[in-house]
Amino acid sequence: MYPLRRNRRLRTSDSMRKLVQETFLTPNDFLVPLFVVEGKNVKEEIPSMPDYYRLSLDNLEKEVKALWKLGLKSVLLFVKVDDKLKDNQGSEALNPDGLMQRAIKTAKNACPDMLVMTDVALDPFSSYGHDGIVENGQILNDETTEVLAEMSLSHAQAGADVVAPSDMMDGRILTIREALEEEGYLNTAIMSYSAKYASAFYGPFRDALDSAPVDVQDIPKDKKTYQMDYANRFEALKETEMDIEEGADIVMVKPGLCYLDIVREIRNEVDVPLAVYQVSGEYAMLKAAAQKGWLDHDAVMMEQLTAIKRAGANIIASYFAKDAVKLLG
Repeated sequence: MYPLRRNRRLRTSDSMRKLVQETFLTPNDFLVPLFVVEGKNVKEEIPSMPDYYRLSLDNLEKEVKALWKLGLKSVLLFVKVDDKLKDNQGSEALNPDGLMQRAIKTAKNACPDMLVMTDVALDPFSSYGHDGIVENGQILNDETTEVLAEMSLSHAQAGADVVAPSDMMDGRILTIREALEEEGYLNTAIMSYSAKYASAFYGPFRDALDSAPVDVQDIPKDKKTYQMDYANRFEALKETEMDIEEGADIVMVKPGLCYLDIVREIRNEVDVPLAVYQVSGEYAMLKAAAQKGWLDHDAVMMEQLTAIKRAGANIIASYFAKDAVKLLG
């Protein structure tokens, strides 16, 4: 007897497949990471991230305007600071005239409606390349959270819409939230990197910002004492729930593809917006494979991005954002 239900009936043509498609990408899904450097008319390609660039402020202004015309409405700013400005306290992060603060103002002036998010962590400003203050071979937690709160407040004062602590220090969300509330920044949102894993996929990003941990005696060579063990799942739920209780408005899973099970677990448990960061290593692998002719760049890119959204992401931070929205039309 022939089956009464033939599932293939709903796959017979492109029009039929589009009619019953469950997951859709739109420009509103994307958060665009941007790397900022000092100088004028600087647009440096990052060797380990083909077709991605470090931008001086004048080119940042142009890029923000171009993104807005494409329908991309959110950016996430990172800065590469000169080594001479780095110290163990991340002092330059608090400079009201620092590169991050000027980048925020540049982006908001270029396009006032662009949602500007900022990275909050000490590693780009640290002489040791760590997300926290280092003392006696340890990454100090509570002392670091106080600096992160000051850093967040400085970003809010410069005009940031959202601060995004990526450090994974315990209790930093509450400390930041209290600092913002006390100074009257009631509407400055927090996007917490809640489930950020100690991943090997971050290499190209650290090249972009020169922010890898330094190889110095008695200094931790990795970030495993504060970023999560990639073997753990339930820990991600605990971290996320704690961040929400402390005042996070948006939570994040980082990296993306290897952690889609975590994305779905968190999506099933929490009712706040969920971001996923498709990180530099994921970007670089596809670029390299496509350059070799081993993969169809656009087809794989769209499959990966759709998988991230299908898993439960409301927001996708991706270096592919511009390429993707051009295909979306």
